[in-house]
Amino acid sequence: MSKHFTAPAFRCALAIFFTLVSICSLRVAAQEEKGAGLVISPEAKAKDVGLAIYPGSKPHKEKDDDSTSANLGLWGGGSGFKLTVLKMETADSPTKVADYYKKALAKYGPVLDCSKASANPQDSAKDESSKVLTCGDDKAEAGGMLFKSGTKEKQHIVGIQPLGNGTFYQLVYVGAWGSGGKK
Repeated sequence: MSKHFTAPAFRCALAIFFTLVSICSLRVAAQEEKGAGLVISPEAKAKDVGLAIYPGSKPHKEKDDDSTSANLGLWGGGSGFKLTVLKMETADSPTKVADYYKKALAKYGPVLDCSKASANPQDSAKDESSKVLTCGDDKAEAGGMLFKSGTKEKQHIVGIQPLGNGTFYQLVYVGAWGSGGKK
């Protein structure tokens, strides 16, 4: 798997996720809201990440057997997590794609530009109990861009990289909730 995001925990989660997806495709639905459930699927749609697909895009595969999307979720006992990833490409420039997704992300709150390492040391040192989203250790690969919006519990992330004369981009939704939280 190529490195498009640099946060070690995020990369580790994606590595585990794609490994599980490549082994099997399994869906077990929750019995009721207080029940438990598991979703492991190589299929995800734009509505799963809460962002529209950039016009004219197509799924991106680095290898023939590569999955272009993934959907992972585990919940029970009032807590859980969800991770959804779509890998796409377009012939348009990274700047055009970035402008499109900055507008799209704005519906979830302020849009953070995490493209460069945080110049504000307090950004990654904010109160852990705060629901305010920060860039933390997340940043784009060299030459790329990374944007985030939402809350710590419901993060919408867009990673953008140049790809030849076009653009490779990833749409990511990361949701985590504890007892009493909602996904």
